[in-house]
Amino acid sequence: MSLIERLLAVPRVRRGIWALWYPFLTKRLRTDRVFFLNYAFDPADGPRIDLEIEDEPNRGCIQLYHHVASQVDLNGKHVLEVSSGHGGGAAWIARHLGPSSYIGMDLNPEGVRFCQQQHQVPGLKFVRGDAQALPFRDASFDAVINVEASHCYPDFSLFLKECARVLKPGGHLLYADFRFKDDWSAWDSAIAAAPFEIIQTRDIGPEVLRGMERNAAHSEALVKSRLPKFLHSIGRDFAGVPGSRVYEALKASEMSYRSWCLRKLQVIQAKEKGDG
Repeated sequence: MSLIERLLAVPRVRRGIWALWYPFLTKRLRTDRVFFLNYAFDPADGPRIDLEIEDEPNRGCIQLYHHVASQVDLNGKHVLEVSSGHGGGAAWIARHLGPSSYIGMDLNPEGVRFCQQQHQVPGLKFVRGDAQALPFRDASFDAVINVEASHCYPDFSLFLKECARVLKPGGHLLYADFRFKDDWSAWDSAIAAAPFEIIQTRDIGPEVLRGMERNAAHSEALVKSRLPKFLHSIGRDFAGVPGSRVYEALKASEMSYRSWCLRKLQVIQAKEKGDG
């Protein structure tokens, strides 16, 4: 295990590293108008979503957001995205899936400012906040979206509890992320213990692998042009380019990438009110 892997295994250290990494990355990529920081999704078959010409360069990343967000009908709904990154997914969903309102929240202040400057969409706004202490009232949202971010959180179970708190009864958590094999059991246990019903779940590793390959040339070019040489290895891992630790682990089934549609349990919500 490398030094960075050992450090990332400690929750408080992991949080500190990501708190430095993401603002640094935003500053490095600002002029390139990089709107997506997630891996991509490239289905082997089935209908392809229609995209406007300006969205085509980000097709793979948009397809991942579409896969996650389209699990329920968001038309007319109040939606929160936790850890919205550079806002590309939030802006696309706000423009095309019809939510009444959409809040993109992220811990990275540089990223939030970048989104506020770049994404001017009716009903869409960006705020700063912590995934483990969401700055919203109980039962505020119909849906919460979280794409490829929860592996950064020190306390995943607390994040799930916070999502349940801000969701209306029967509201949905639309979620996708990855874990390495050593963390699969804890990952499954946390989801099973959370106040949600699993509506559907899916291993999307093959689609994500193809997405990584689809984006490889562009990602490699950004790593070489925007990061100092001593960070190239970390940058390639972050981008999931072929040959990187993340790509090879996913290819070898040492890492799992999954998506979920989870519904807040109304029975538990009613029981909590009765107990109070």
